[in-house]
Amino acid sequence: MSDTALNEGKRLTKENAVLLISCTDQKGLVAGVADFVFRNGGNIVHAEQHIDAPVGIFFHRVEWELEGFALARQEIAPAFKQLADRFGMNWHLHFSSERPRLAIFVSKADHCLLELLYLHRLGELAGEIACVISNHPDLEQLVVPSGIPFHVFPMNPENKNAQEDLELKLLRDCGVDLLVLARYMQVLTPRFLQHYLNRIINIHHSFLPAFIGKKPYHQAYERGVKLIGATSHYVTAELDQGPIIEQDVCRVTHRDSLEDLVLKGRDLERKVLGRSVRLHLLHRVLPYGRKTVVFE
Repeated sequence: MSDTALNEGKRLTKENAVLLISCTDQKGLVAGVADFVFRNGGNIVHAEQHIDAPVGIFFHRVEWELEGFALARQEIAPAFKQLADRFGMNWHLHFSSERPRLAIFVSKADHCLLELLYLHRLGELAGEIACVISNHPDLEQLVVPSGIPFHVFPMNPENKNAQEDLELKLLRDCGVDLLVLARYMQVLTPRFLQHYLNRIINIHHSFLPAFIGKKPYHQAYERGVKLIGATSHYVTAELDQGPIIEQDVCRVTHRDSLEDLVLKGRDLERKVLGRSVRLHLLHRVLPYGRKTVVFE
């Protein structure tokens, strides 16, 4: 991901509109969208498209300035719907002035939480952290100075459903749009997941699909791997199999101890999670099936 794209997470002085589009590939799609923006006096600042040729699906992201645009914000969607219906588009309209609200879920590991708090403090997240939720109280003192509410919901097999109900109520009350699992060591139930389809981002401590399960660094160390990695993905009911957003790797050698692998892995995890959250908040990720298209 380019530095230019990352810097767009900072608060913008001008408001832009963003359209994310997917549909069956056909002639005239790009021209139709560009003409819609042009006819209404818009200036396109970013445009990218991709075709998944084997299945014939077209993906498009277009962003334009609203300054001087002939349509008011509330008029854009009804006007665009005519074009979208003609081509059978699945589409979502967003505005850069919107600040999605996110909740961070944590357990005891702090590195991913600290990365997100740091990015938020720098203004590099195009959203607001509404709250932090944990099944342990350990990290509360890291969150308190930021003024962000910290909530503890202890979990065990007997109270899991009841606690998740309380969490869902809190998320609704806080108006949360996105959930970020920052090394949250609990498996969310399918009943919980259905409320946030493609709106829960997880960080996995390995380069999926390798070394799935417990103690991935121990498995990697025992196998003498030369690369370790981290993977962020949307959460689905199929454990650790959701659409992948971002991945990264670093080299290791026989000289690296188990502790070295853990240290390098933590660094990868926080960076990969931070990038994936920024990409989502900038409306650059389009999930489809078991995949994503990530527009740079």
